[in-house]
Amino acid sequence: MASSNFYFYFLLFFSLLVFSSTAQTSFRPKALVLRITKDNSTLQYTTHVAQRTPHVPVKLTLDLGGEYLWVDCEQGYVSSTFKPLPCNSTKCRGRLYDGSRACMANDTICMESPYNPIASIGTTDKIAYDVLSIQSTDGSNPGKVVSVPKFNFACASTLYLQELASGVKGMAGLGRSNLDSLPLQFASTFGFQRKFALCLSPSTSFNGAVFFGDGPYVLLPNNVDVSKSLTYTPLLLNHQNLVGGFLNESSAEYFIGVKSIKIEGKTVPLNTTLLSFDRLGFGGTKISTVEPYTVLERSIYNAIVRAFVKAFGSNVRRVTPVAPFGACFSSKNIRSTRAGPAVPTIDLVLQNEKAYWRILGANSMVRVSDDVLCLGFVDGGLNPLTSIVIGGQQIEDNLLQFDLAASRLGFSSSLLLKQTSCSNFNFTSVNA
Repeated sequence: MASSNFYFYFLLFFSLLVFSSTAQTSFRPKALVLRITKDNSTLQYTTHVAQRTPHVPVKLTLDLGGEYLWVDCEQGYVSSTFKPLPCNSTKCRGRLYDGSRACMANDTICMESPYNPIASIGTTDKIAYDVLSIQSTDGSNPGKVVSVPKFNFACASTLYLQELASGVKGMAGLGRSNLDSLPLQFASTFGFQRKFALCLSPSTSFNGAVFFGDGPYVLLPNNVDVSKSLTYTPLLLNHQNLVGGFLNESSAEYFIGVKSIKIEGKTVPLNTTLLSFDRLGFGGTKISTVEPYTVLERSIYNAIVRAFVKAFGSNVRRVTPVAPFGACFSSKNIRSTRAGPAVPTIDLVLQNEKAYWRILGANSMVRVSDDVLCLGFVDGGLNPLTSIVIGGQQIEDNLLQFDLAASRLGFSSSLLLKQTSCSNFNFTSVNA
């Protein structure tokens, strides 16, 4: 698979040399696609874009709730098309939501706050623009490479790469509220709908994808268009940005309205006030690609573990937990199914009883050894910023479509039930 990745990126960057000069004028894509790889060491989801002049492949960690693309400009950034964004530009003035944006150097350079949520470090630094290139798609296959000549991004120092995967040079933000997130810049540049779809693979050898623009999102082997079988729920806006950014602005993260949780069809008794935002923006449920596992406020976590163990019954033996998990089981009497280990189902009930995100064994359980399976949820302690953070383990092999214009989330639940997976997009056909 390492050689397959090399072959793909060789073709990608060769095609950049041929097509980038003509793609902007002769071809307008309906959608774009990025290949997503799960890092074996950190469990982060990474991707590559082509940036700068001449083109350089830049490895980035994916941050679903990140406000924008940020890149280390301190070490080895060389480009003839790099320019800082002036303070008096329309794009800089468009950021002045509440007067909190700053400028530097006698008000000549626009500023942003690059933030690394994994290491919990941030700074204030300049916004710049440069060429960025990405592959188009028709939803079934990759297509020509297209370029954005002035793609805005935030600069950061090398210090802010702490705890990111090996070789990563920044983070790719897909957040909802900032003008500079990847989905909004791509939609604005190419004129397609303000939608994107995330499909993460659980494998560190086979790749998932993120699609920018509307469907189809077609997966092999049976050419399943997943966009035609989504369930929808509203995306909720948290008016308090609690992570990075500036004060008094809305969060760029993606929140959904979980009303209750069921295990094997039975409602788990919870303090339901934790499922909504309080006046300071604490609480609620968000989706995250920087948390490898779902993180739960302690009382919610304890209630789910109790209900899960009870639903298992006496046939499955609980064993010594393996960090970071608190509930682990002998796999001896747990059979395997197409959708993973046969364990109690977990339903996140959304706006009504008919709208629920079902979590099956492939997403709820983590195999830590040949004989032990652990419930892939983590105790987030008391008084966390967010009561439920749905992490990567629970997102994998689920296609999630974020419709920014309609402020709604479309979700597939487990693609394994459809006899496909997020690693089944046809990346091997490079039709650039």
